[in-house]
Amino acid sequence: MTELLTAAQMRAIEAAAIASGEVTGLELMERAGRGVVEAIFEEWPELAPSWGPTPKPPEYLLQDDEEGKLRAVVLCGPGNNGGDGFVVARLLHEAGWGVEVFLYGDAEKLPQDARANYERWMKAGTIAMLDTYLARRKWGCDILIDALFGTGLSRPLCGFGDLFWNTSDARDCHVPQFGHPRGRPAIVSIDITSGVCSDSGRAFNLEDCNPNAISAHLTVTFHRAKLGHFLSEGPQYTDRVIVKDVGLTLRPNEVRPVVTISAPYANWLEKDDDHKYKHGHVLILSGGVGSGGAARLAARGALRIGAGVVTVGCPAAALVENAAQLNAVMLREIGDSGDLADVLGDERINALCVGPGLGLGDRERELVSFILGEGGVKPRPTVLDADALTLLAADQELFSRLHSDCVLTPHAGEFARLFPDIAEKLNAPSSVGPFYSKVDATRDAARRAGCVVLFKGANTVIADPKGGCSINTSVYDRRAPWLATAGSGDVLAGFIAGIMARQFAPVYAAWMGAWLHTECAIKFGPGLIAEDLPEQLPAVFRDLGV
Repeated sequence: MTELLTAAQMRAIEAAAIASGEVTGLELMERAGRGVVEAIFEEWPELAPSWGPTPKPPEYLLQDDEEGKLRAVVLCGPGNNGGDGFVVARLLHEAGWGVEVFLYGDAEKLPQDARANYERWMKAGTIAMLDTYLARRKWGCDILIDALFGTGLSRPLCGFGDLFWNTSDARDCHVPQFGHPRGRPAIVSIDITSGVCSDSGRAFNLEDCNPNAISAHLTVTFHRAKLGHFLSEGPQYTDRVIVKDVGLTLRPNEVRPVVTISAPYANWLEKDDDHKYKHGHVLILSGGVGSGGAARLAARGALRIGAGVVTVGCPAAALVENAAQLNAVMLREIGDSGDLADVLGDERINALCVGPGLGLGDRERELVSFILGEGGVKPRPTVLDADALTLLAADQELFSRLHSDCVLTPHAGEFARLFPDIAEKLNAPSSVGPFYSKVDATRDAARRAGCVVLFKGANTVIADPKGGCSINTSVYDRRAPWLATAGSGDVLAGFIAGIMARQFAPVYAAWMGAWLHTECAIKFGPGLIAEDLPEQLPAVFRDLGV
């Protein structure tokens, strides 16, 4: 797993290191600048100075540059992000590049360490005001360094619309065109693209500022990635994020990072040679005639993920329809809570999945209430999805029955129905940061519900009632846009229920299910439909060494 930090957490780590004598602020700035230059040369090796002390670019890069140099433009802001930019400018100059530096703000007001690096740069080159560059209305470089604001920004970034060509999606950027007469250069942001909140991933916005953030080909950050690199619009503003180590080892006790989900250990997913009930029995409740497809998708997911037995419970009229399409999955008639009580008399049923295709009538409310402990029934690990979430949102008494072994799996619309005030806070427009983030919202929702909440999306956030939080990132090299298809959420609910049946805690079941769900989509690729997802699990398991 990879740790993700807020801007405040990163500042606390840096402050602790400086206070301990582990490093000085000036040394950190130097390391950061060197990390940026290293990342540039690693990303574009053709730009690396490998041909002597005074590098000359390959002929195919020399379009109309009279001096025969690669060129960089470095845009420096008024804080320490600008200080990093001065270091980058100096190092590129030392590598033989032609470098222009433009400053936004007053050099006299720069922080101490940034001011020191400003003065170091002034011994090698000159600085003009940023307005001078914007007025040129042309790139004029092979690399453009965005060292304007980084993680410290808390207000909109205005006045850069003409420069960045009114695009807010790095995937729409031109391929970098080294040679710098007219083409779009490689744009490299330091820490996070300027204009994006590093805690939430949201772009700062004012009606008269469009675009409101810089789009970069590469973002270089330090020590750990930041939440904003993975949340909300953050991934839309950069094509790639690289994390460079700057030698920080101390972490204050109050810093509790969010983590990104990585592949589960293979031995977690393996089975022993015992009988099928040793690996759990999932009960999935279904709706009536014509409404069983979602439950069948969940059932297939639970079975493929490794549950030993899966049963679909449905009204009598739907038995034939389900039987025609299910083979290894068992069927039971469940028309009301009495039928459900009979089925749950089998204590081998150790996980439930409720909601996909269930319906919203009195029968369904009665079943959900019974599952959540009405009548003294022992609550069991339960995934609540789709229609079950709508029932919970409409009935506070039902919501109050949620217990710690539940997992709620809302998409954005369902989340807003379940937690309207939290969703309103999350979506509220604001021009002042740091913004309330999806991580904040999911943590607050989990505390209120008293159970695990999995808030779906390209950046699925999973939180438990104690504040633990993780993100399943389906962005950058794990992009899986094919998951935006009907029924994929039902399969995810089945995955989670199947893992819980194998006696994993709800929060682990949620993050394993989410990771495997994305991995299955990546494995299949374009053209994916929900039915394909469970069928990719054998190949995914083999890749994991299961």
